[in-house]
Amino acid sequence: MQTTAIPFTRKDFGDDFLWGVTISAFQNEGAFNTDGKGLSIWDTFASRKGKIKDRSHAQVATDFYNRYTQDILLAKLLGFSVFRFSLAWSRIMPKGTGAVNQAGIDYYHRVIDACLELGLEPYITLYHWDLPQALEHKGGWSHRGVVFAFEEFVRICAREYGNKVKNWIVLNEPFGFTALGYMLGVHAPGKFGLSWFLPAVHHAALAQAEAGRVIRQEVAGANIGTALSCSKIIPYTNSEEDVQAARRADALFNRLFLEPALGMGYPEKDFPLLHRIERRYALWRDWDRLPFDFDFIGVQNYFPLVVKYNYFMPVVKIAEVKARYRNVPLTGLGWEISGNGLYEILKQFSAYEGVRKIIVTEGGAAFPDQLTADGRIADTARIEYFREYLSGVLKARREGVPVEGYFAWTLTDNFEWAEGYRARFGLVHVNFDTQQRIIKDSGYWFRKLLTERMQ
Repeated sequence: MQTTAIPFTRKDFGDDFLWGVTISAFQNEGAFNTDGKGLSIWDTFASRKGKIKDRSHAQVATDFYNRYTQDILLAKLLGFSVFRFSLAWSRIMPKGTGAVNQAGIDYYHRVIDACLELGLEPYITLYHWDLPQALEHKGGWSHRGVVFAFEEFVRICAREYGNKVKNWIVLNEPFGFTALGYMLGVHAPGKFGLSWFLPAVHHAALAQAEAGRVIRQEVAGANIGTALSCSKIIPYTNSEEDVQAARRADALFNRLFLEPALGMGYPEKDFPLLHRIERRYALWRDWDRLPFDFDFIGVQNYFPLVVKYNYFMPVVKIAEVKARYRNVPLTGLGWEISGNGLYEILKQFSAYEGVRKIIVTEGGAAFPDQLTADGRIADTARIEYFREYLSGVLKARREGVPVEGYFAWTLTDNFEWAEGYRARFGLVHVNFDTQQRIIKDSGYWFRKLLTERMQ
């Protein structure tokens, strides 16, 4: 079922609703080896033949490293009040631990100061997938040492920036970087199998909580969250096999990192394989370290998932019923467009007693944008996407769901991981040859929504 977009203005969301736009370090900064920065796992992965669909890399990306003032000005021009960005771990600590790169520290001070000077509230993401390659040589997220390395990194960042920045997001989509990077091998670092995935899950869940505690200790008045990818899971039929497959999928996609943070442990009842974490990878004291009382949960929802039972799928026995076979509206990446899916997942997450506040920390759509003869990007489909998804947010908010913000992904077209530069999500078009920025119609739509005088 699709959500019908309803007419709304900014005023309908309330004066305290947060309107933000987001980017990430690796996807935007470029300057991959500039001013003392170390390599990340994505620098290494993108250099391997066949890993990026358009054979590109992010050594320059959108050159945010040098053009940050221009891009932050664009965010302000479009009417946003929050600018979410991430810190490149290997720019601050080139080897992941030990020596600190002062040039990296100074760079993020300049970015933060630029936001504050324009009245944009910075939301810092501490980990957005770009693990230092030096740590991957030691086993990466599959090695327990990464928890202590991340804690060290977070403490340095909190002490450096905590007097200016109060809003912190610990991890970006931990299920995404563990499943895609350590089980399926399609993202960095390109590892395959449960023997990598299960310890990576456990160490990411531990790091998520430990980092939260570090920020709480170091930053007075901190507002701390973590950003979780999630999808409404829908069984293909009402058969018991499909319903059970949907429960397993929900345990993996939606509950794997949320429930440990809430003190509920891993969702082993619906996905018994997770019991291997306790048997093989966890220490007895870990169960007291997994929970953390986050001030908000970041929800990152792009599409629902329809699943069915499949005996031939190893371990999970789950298969996705692809959206392109179901006669539903699609983005340029073939993802189902469903504002109702976002509404449903907001309801699902808000039902947990420990979830007091939700922010949609990412939302957006890739489409094959084309320049018109007069130099515009008439991305009507993206505008309709945002109308539908914001309608889902407003519906949930009116029903009492404590959803208090929406951050659009993303400000500018950028390096979209394994898709390279083909998948354009931006509100601002980027010519990657010249780095010219052109505001798309969707960007002007947000500016009108966010800056028109409230009636």
